[in-house]
Amino acid sequence: MTTPHAPRTVPEVLALRAAQDPDKVAIIVEGAGELTFAEWERRAAAVAAWIGSRGVRRGDRVGLLFGARDWIGFAVSFCGVQAAGAVAVPLSDRLAPAEAAYMLDDCDAVAVLHGAQQPPSGPWWAAPPPESSIDGPLTGTARSSDPAQILYTSGTTGRSKGVIASHANLVYGVETRPNRRRFRHSGHLLHAFPIGTNAGQTMLMNALDAHPAMLTLPRFTPARFARLIEAYAVGTVFLVPSMAIELLDAGMPDRHDLSSVRLLGSAAAALPPAVAARLAKAFPRATVTNYYTSTEAAPAQTIMIYDPARPGALGKAALGSDLRVGDESGEPLPAGEIGEVWLRSPTAPRAYYGRPEGGQSGFRDGWVRMGDLGYLDADGYLYLVDRESDVVKSGAFKVSTLQVEAALYEHPDVAEAAVFGLPHPVLGAVLAAAVVPRAGRELSQVSVRDFLSGRVARHELPERVAVLDALPKNQSGKVLKRRLPALIDQRYQERIEDD
Repeated sequence: MTTPHAPRTVPEVLALRAAQDPDKVAIIVEGAGELTFAEWERRAAAVAAWIGSRGVRRGDRVGLLFGARDWIGFAVSFCGVQAAGAVAVPLSDRLAPAEAAYMLDDCDAVAVLHGAQQPPSGPWWAAPPPESSIDGPLTGTARSSDPAQILYTSGTTGRSKGVIASHANLVYGVETRPNRRRFRHSGHLLHAFPIGTNAGQTMLMNALDAHPAMLTLPRFTPARFARLIEAYAVGTVFLVPSMAIELLDAGMPDRHDLSSVRLLGSAAAALPPAVAARLAKAFPRATVTNYYTSTEAAPAQTIMIYDPARPGALGKAALGSDLRVGDESGEPLPAGEIGEVWLRSPTAPRAYYGRPEGGQSGFRDGWVRMGDLGYLDADGYLYLVDRESDVVKSGAFKVSTLQVEAALYEHPDVAEAAVFGLPHPVLGAVLAAAVVPRAGRELSQVSVRDFLSGRVARHELPERVAVLDALPKNQSGKVLKRRLPALIDQRYQERIEDD
């Protein structure tokens, strides 16, 4: 059998898959329908022809504003926009209107395709066209080196920036041989990542290229997620740490048959070691795996299969990527020395959209600065110390908030935790912690500090602890630490007034 020519663009990936598996289901959205590869190709071709007739041209940016219930419409529009030679800009309907407007303005979008939500004002807005009478394979004018996607960063440390990726970047590693497709142990791959995130885009490419059908749900709840695993005998599951914590704390592994899971992947944020250990115990037949990358670095990544001997490790560079820990000039540091983490993509690198050369400081000779501090052990495994922006300088010490958070996650009554710095007139900054108790449990500042006192150094002990109902997060499930000082000050003031 002749091996098919490797696709050079995303629409070519879809066209190949539709030729190989026309009637196979590609995407299932719980309660909202399913999509076969043949339908995906036909509907994407209709979108391409339709937006072309409305004046969209090669290189134009087209916003895609969809919610989790609209994954099928989003997938169709994504490939249709690219088949027209335009650039897809995925956005989530979880964004505040001002955030979405900023992103569309920043990338000079000429049009927006949307899901069920009411369209706001701006460039012309429209829902994707319904089934079309257009027949034949998906065609397009895009080239491998053309821009294919602009994805906005999570904005946890500042204003979101658009990251542009070419078709060559997105289709790197695509498998053309049906018997070699990823995750062949699974009939279904389940996730609950939002549209408009790097993790969500990874799942979309999995839907195009991997063996299992991509299964998702309009809204994540532990019970609905567990029921889907049981109902579909899901073999591959992807989630973020906060979802994993909810799943465990709600007792879902004891209430549902989750034994079908063979791969449980965590992405978008570092998986706390205590949580990884709980997952390994709750899913004894699954390989618990942590993936580390960023919107800027993808498809470069590290992959780590949970190892009790290395509970905090994030693994080694995978799938042709390169990894190094460097000094301020980017030069590699020896094992054990803390420095800046860099990843290098094995294919065409990404860049910030619309930023002049001086605004591309995170990119250097194919390497991407991750914004994290870490070190490599003697065997080359990566360990994170902290986000560079989150390190707290308290007196003569530099404190890793990740290490204190890892200790907090060992507390039997802590569901979630975040550690950050507060200004101090003498020390410059002191540590504070925000914790969320598990359901039915109680926490106090005294009990949390007592628990930590035997696990962290004196200078790592939070001066203030606030017990919150929930941590503020962005659409990717990452904690927005910049919002915590105001929340902890509010709780501290409330406690003083109550006393």
